[in-house]
Amino acid sequence: MSPQHLSYLWDLLRSLVDRDMKLMYKRSALGIAWTLISPLLQLLVFVFVFQVIIKIEIPQYSSYVFTGLLVWNWFQNCLFQATGVIISSRPLIRQPGFPNAILPTVVVTTGLIHFVLALPILVVFLLIDGVTLTPWILLLPLLQIIQFALTVTVSYFLAALNVTFRDTQHTLGVLLQFLFYLTPIFYELDSIPAKYWYLYGLNPMVHIVTAYRQILMWGVQPDWLALTIISGLILILLPIGYRVFKRQSLRFVEEI
Repeated sequence: MSPQHLSYLWDLLRSLVDRDMKLMYKRSALGIAWTLISPLLQLLVFVFVFQVIIKIEIPQYSSYVFTGLLVWNWFQNCLFQATGVIISSRPLIRQPGFPNAILPTVVVTTGLIHFVLALPILVVFLLIDGVTLTPWILLLPLLQIIQFALTVTVSYFLAALNVTFRDTQHTLGVLLQFLFYLTPIFYELDSIPAKYWYLYGLNPMVHIVTAYRQILMWGVQPDWLALTIISGLILILLPIGYRVFKRQSLRFVEEI
């Protein structure tokens, strides 16, 4: 791939992300503030239910839940949008020579921007809860890269599948809800019976959410073994997902 082509793709990525950001909050009174309002409302619900009604003894519970919600929402929202991105981008797909493989990456990049914009509020929560930030926080970009690559990998498979099987997006909603409850967002992993630990070990978001908490809240290094395994799987599955997407893209114009 020539430097000129890479420069073209980079400029196209920036333009499409900028377009998505503008369209997402067009005619919205609160605009980009919804990046924070949505997880904050979710946080209020969890704090009320699990700190007022059903008492869960987790130190710094607000920061604990808010960290998990921000990480999970980036993953979940991007998969929802990426699954339908080909259907919703008909004019672009029908343009000869358009690099349609960039569209899932645009969705995940937009999600990354929202995540980064919410980080200062998360830091405020951490400081209010008495968390002392340590140098391990410098690993934050590494975790973002791993989560970004994981989300793009899954997005390629889902976007390609949804063009042929339009029920994919509806099925995904159920699967993500199930996966949400299998991820320690509002409860501790230690509360899970030992016989089910293997099930949680198969969920990459368990390790990613935990890694964020380790470097942000607990001031310790993440589980390098888990992150290495996830990274290895991404290196294997990302090229496969890309090839599946490119092969399926030959039928995009006919299918949409």
